[in-house]
Amino acid sequence: MISLSKLLLDTESYGDRLRYGQATGATRHGTHADHGPVVVWNCTRACNLACKHCYCSASGGPAPGELNTAEAEAFVDDLAAYRVPVLLLSGGEPALRADLPKLIRRARSHGIRCTISTNGTLITRERAELFRELGVSYVGISLDGIGARNDSFRGRVGAFNEALKGIRNCKAVGQKVGLRFTMSRHNLEDLRQIFALVEREDIPRICFYHLAYAGRGAETMALTHAQTRTALDDIIAWCERTAAAGAPREVLTVDNHCDGVYLYRKLRSGDPERAARVLELLRRSGGNRSGIAIGQVDWLGNVHADQFTPGHRFGNIRERPFSQIWGDAEHPILAGLRDRKPLLGGRCAECRYLDVCNGNLRSRAEAAYGDFWAPDPACYLDYETELTEAAQ
Repeated sequence: MISLSKLLLDTESYGDRLRYGQATGATRHGTHADHGPVVVWNCTRACNLACKHCYCSASGGPAPGELNTAEAEAFVDDLAAYRVPVLLLSGGEPALRADLPKLIRRARSHGIRCTISTNGTLITRERAELFRELGVSYVGISLDGIGARNDSFRGRVGAFNEALKGIRNCKAVGQKVGLRFTMSRHNLEDLRQIFALVEREDIPRICFYHLAYAGRGAETMALTHAQTRTALDDIIAWCERTAAAGAPREVLTVDNHCDGVYLYRKLRSGDPERAARVLELLRRSGGNRSGIAIGQVDWLGNVHADQFTPGHRFGNIRERPFSQIWGDAEHPILAGLRDRKPLLGGRCAECRYLDVCNGNLRSRAEAAYGDFWAPDPACYLDYETELTEAAQ
């Protein structure tokens, strides 16, 4: 994640402390010196929608063999012993998992922060109130367009209104909530309407996701490099404009660490002091941290570097605890992710910003080229400008 609000406005959130704090270096089993990785748990494959870009190809019901309650409780206990700071509960649709409140309560009893990634259509006022009472730190609700465009993207008429109601229900009971928007060729023209929606509904946080080529998220849906640069220009300008108007929000971009470099290069000519500070923070964060400070466990208990690389399984928590799997790094992909610079090929190997980006999202490289260590095709930086700068 790239926190534009932190880099541009010096705001501070819990996530910023993890991303840009002094102790972000990988020193213990590839993760932080004093705690384990942030863990994404896709707790079920079941979903009530059928989104065109779903990275896990979610289905109408649970997958056979999903972790049961006892197994999930043992998993949460192990995460606590491993000092995992955050458990992000995703799916499918996590609200369809009947024991979700029980598992959140258990995680919170250990001091683990819980966040929920949901399509929002099942977030009634009662469920929102329950999440608040359980101590859920944040509920991220996905919208991928306005009105009918979102409904087409999500595979059901009425999904937009239901998700918007979910946002309003969270706000009504004091549950922190934010919007998640995955940018694609199908919905980019709604970007500025999304800005307006966030302002109108007074939504405090928004994450703009770059498409990952996984599951049903095909490369053909991705933005061109020119479209991506234009989108980032608009997002950056909007972030600054709303702050200047006295309504700052937490604004993040996700799954493309080129965004940080792009911001730095935009600032360099007009505000070199700010640019230098941004570069320092980006280097402190270290770019993509899949397999380092971020890990994923699927509904069957399989451990992966992130939710976009299901083809590389490091172990299963039914056979060994997550802490042991993550700590051993026996798998060549997991070991490679923790020292990836010698393995990266093409323009990544030559890039002067490799310490800022860390090779970006490996799942896109593998999907596009069949090579896990190939350049990320979503890198939209001007390569010729990079080479010219490097030579100066």
